[in-house]
Amino acid sequence: MMNAFIFDMDGVILDSEPLHFEVDLVTLGYLGVAPDVTYLEKFVGMTNPEMWSIIKAEHGLVHTVEEMIDYQLARKLKLLSDTPMEPIDGIPELLAYLRNRSVPIGLASSSPRSFIEGVLAKFGWRDVFQCIISGEEVPAGKPAPDIYLETASKLGASPSSCWVLEDSRNGVTAAKAAGMNCVGFLNPNSGSQDLSEADAIIHSVRDIYTILPAGGRELEV
Repeated sequence: MMNAFIFDMDGVILDSEPLHFEVDLVTLGYLGVAPDVTYLEKFVGMTNPEMWSIIKAEHGLVHTVEEMIDYQLARKLKLLSDTPMEPIDGIPELLAYLRNRSVPIGLASSSPRSFIEGVLAKFGWRDVFQCIISGEEVPAGKPAPDIYLETASKLGASPSSCWVLEDSRNGVTAAKAAGMNCVGFLNPNSGSQDLSEADAIIHSVRDIYTILPAGGRELEV
């Protein structure tokens, strides 16, 4: 059964993890922390407040979490605006496939609302999703299940009838903790991510059709 489909955003809809890594490395350098991509990989899928709170505690930083986020987010929004980008291969077709079947579509991203809106505006997709929730708008971000439970509630679907597409360990853990079916998308640009909790793992979004309950591509997309 598939009564709703929920997308993560970064690394799933847009190959934006390299953008995040680039700016986060600059931000770490600004804070006096030695830049290290491997160090950042464990935070993929987490919200900014949670990530920077951990980094602040681990390195004894004097800056406030709000100051770190302001520095980081301003640069991410500018880079998003200035850089030509396309959706990840297969995502436009998957969205059309779901819409052709009248499956409610949600977006559950750990990114701030301003970054989510920037991505959707870039692709003209603001009206594609019936529900859009940022991890900063629920009590606890991924790997907690809050964002997925809230999205399911807004879509009017039971968690067990929801399918999720995720690219991070934290995201997969959140989806499964919410009692949902989760497909892990192994995106090499998302760093080393353990997706073993997912119900299925794909290397290309175009491989998802044989996994979904409807099975196969019955309609043209």
